[in-house]
Formats: sequence, structure tokens, C-alpha cells
Amino acid sequence: MEQLRNRVAVITGGASGIGFATAEALAREGVRIVLADIEPSALAAAVEKIRALGVRADGVACDVSDRKAVDALAEAAFEKMGAVHIVFLNAGVAVSGPVVSMTHDDWRWVIDVDLWGVIHGVESFAHRLVEQGEGGHIAATASFAGMVPNIGLGPYCVAKYGVVALMEVLHRELREHGIGASVLCPMRVKTNIDASGRNRQVDYGGPETQNYSEVDESQLAGRQLDVAQVGQLVVDGIKRNRLYLFPHAESREFIQRRFKRIDQAFEAGGS
Repeated sequence: MEQLRNRVAVITGGASGIGFATAEALAREGVRIVLADIEPSALAAAVEKIRALGVRADGVACDVSDRKAVDALAEAAFEKMGAVHIVFLNAGVAVSGPVVSMTHDDWRWVIDVDLWGVIHGVESFAHRLVEQGEGGHIAATASFAGMVPNIGLGPYCVAKYGVVALMEVLHRELREHGIGASVLCPMRVKTNIDASGRNRQVDYGGPETQNYSEVDESQLAGRQLDVAQVGQLVVDGIKRNRLYLFPHAESREFIQRRFKRIDQAFEAGGS
């Protein structure tokens, strides 16, 4: 998708962090934007900031864990803009601590938002992009934790591994329709994910304060990048249809080690 001007992008988790930074970068390319977020006040402020860049922007309040809400987002986006070409499934949450301390609601919340939220986006948008016949791109935010296991982030890793797998499949399946796919796998970025518990829905136990003291920062941290740098990487990846987007060069060593361990298992007879 080298030509982005006058295209339409839908971004979940779009009111802040990587989602909003990507919206800004796309707006500078002349893309019309539909932001979706679970926080109505932050969403309204974000939409006004994007409009100030001189492009059309609208907002839709959306809880991505709710399939009906995501389907309503898709319907609203097509109704408001007449078309959708780029879908960035970025909304995410995290809970820290060892797997043995995770509650069932912790598992449900993280997987429903981080994995089902992406699945819902694919269910609601992919067939519409195919039927529209104008090409396009679907991107999703996974994590370095979707490539390498991070101690203290078990549910998050499970969800993000699933996101990586889904985007890998889409990259192959949608190629014939002129639709690309990308998966973003950053280490630490200056976002509000550490405070994602503020939006934890009542059905999952309600709002809470996160504690990341048990996370292995030697793997998770790397450099803490500015969101603008990551947002531009996403836009460049959309333009070039790059499947894997790695903002942190230092993640390469950890990923190589993981695949080396997998390869060595064959030499050891699979044990």
C-alpha cells in the first residue's frame, strides 16, 4: 500500500500510546481515521487532535472483548467513511505475576482483550476488505512477549503468541486479495499499558492497580522507545507489507536463542 492518501484506517486502542501515534503518522500521509477506544473522554480528545492535522477523523467507543461491539465498530466505520482500507488492531492490556498466582478472571481479561480482541477485529473487518475489492492491510500489536516467553507475563505471552500466529496466517491467506498483514512486536514503549487495569471491566473484577515487580525486565525492557518512533514503523510496515515489525534491535538476540533451542531439540531427538 505505497499510496495511502485518501485511504481510511480504523485503529483500536486509538486514544493513546502506539494506537494514537500511528493515527498521527497515518494522518500526515492524508489517511482518514476512525479511532476506537474504551475510554470515551480520551477518545474524544484524541479525535480532535487528529482533526487538527487536517484530515477527517471520527471516534467510536468500543470494548474489543465484545464481538458485537467490534462488529458495530466496523459497520460505523464503513457508514461514516464509505470504505475501510487499513485496520490496526492495537488495543491491549496486561497482568503481571507468576502463572500460579493468576486468577481465572486475570486469564479471561487478558485473553479476551489481547487475543479475542484481535480475532474479533479480523472477524468483523477481513471479509469486508475482501468483498470491497480495493486491497488493504490488517496490522495487529503483539509484543516481544509474543516471540519469546517473558517471566511474570504468562497470560500476556499466551495471548500475544496467538496474535503472532494469526497475523502470520493472514499474511499468506489474504495475499491473493491484495491485502497485507503485519504484526508489531515491541519490547518496552512509552505507553499506558502498565496502567491498563484502570479500564478493567466489572465482569473481570473491575479496575485495579497493576504491579510489574515480578516481570523479568532484562527481557521485557530493552530501550523504552517513544511511541512516535513505533507509530512510524507501523506506517512504514503497512506501506511495504512487512509481516514482522521489530522496533527494538536488541530483541533479535533473544529471538535467535529461542529458535536455536527449538532447532537443537531436533538434534536431541525431540527431547
